[in-house]
Amino acid sequence: MEQSRPSQGVHAAPRLSERKARILAALVAQYIRTGEPVGSESLTAATGSPVSSATVRNELAALEEMGYLTQPHASAGRVPTDLGYRYYVDTLPARMRLGESDRRAIVGFFDEALADVDEILRGTTQLLSRLTHHASVALARNAREGSVMRLEVVNLGSNALLLVVFDSGQVERRFLDLPEGVAPEEAERIASRLGEAVRGSTLADVRETASDRARTAQDEHERTMLAEVEAALASLQAAVQAEHVLYGGVANIVAERAFEHRETLQQVYEALERETEILELLRQTAFADGPVRVTIGREHPDAGMWEATMIAAPFGAILPGSNALGTIGVVGPTRMDYASAISAVRAVADRLSAAVRALDE
Repeated sequence: MEQSRPSQGVHAAPRLSERKARILAALVAQYIRTGEPVGSESLTAATGSPVSSATVRNELAALEEMGYLTQPHASAGRVPTDLGYRYYVDTLPARMRLGESDRRAIVGFFDEALADVDEILRGTTQLLSRLTHHASVALARNAREGSVMRLEVVNLGSNALLLVVFDSGQVERRFLDLPEGVAPEEAERIASRLGEAVRGSTLADVRETASDRARTAQDEHERTMLAEVEAALASLQAAVQAEHVLYGGVANIVAERAFEHRETLQQVYEALERETEILELLRQTAFADGPVRVTIGREHPDAGMWEATMIAAPFGAILPGSNALGTIGVVGPTRMDYASAISAVRAVADRLSAAVRALDE
């Protein structure tokens, strides 16, 4: 499956025979559906396996020995471990069909989406939580983490608009009051010269260069115009440094019956509240190779998120070879409908990317 996967927290998976793989996949699917430990008899009946129940029982014991399954009680059936879920997720089809009602909901939302990235992102988290019934999370990549590729001033008549374009394709806008005596054409030239000098620099460096040039410029018009640009860049820098995660449907966590331990609920809430772990996972996803990143249980950077899964996808990589503008995904129990959740996250991320591109065209 076209997914990136984290390497921490779960040891390398042993190779499985075709029969073991088939039995493991059937067990995980049945456990996700029922929430009950799965025994050899019910598994044999559910799969219509041509082998005997005793053979299935032996294979389950072998899978437990290999770390894919665990047995809650001696007399009970078996349930997947994080490694079992990981194997199941990695063998799902690369492209899974999205349900028709979910597809219509996604199309309808983006057909009516607002012309503002932040508002679209907030609405998208709510949409994704409704589709999956999990808590949704999103992070827009900070402009300060990227490089400034273009800086220009657009004449609006009585005032002007400063455009700052980053390597991710993200465009930030700030209004400028043209200093008295500075013609729009002159303001555009001053900004253009600054933009050429700072291309590829961080936002902080661009602001510092504008400030230095404002102090040393001999021409009064250039000095006052650069001071206006520096003030606008200061405002922009303050805004983009206020990084935080956007949430949707957090109340869904309380209703998650698949969380088997109260401790897990508390740990998930604490992770969402302090944001550090969630931020790290979302940042990793923005730089991941695959279109969807699935992090299961103890694969999380902080093992406090045990029995929880995050499914996330990057969005908004506008320029060729650029990093994603941000990440969107869901947090839920390890016993979740992975096929449905992955399909929803991927579809929403694809449409969100298209919406961001459309805003910047």
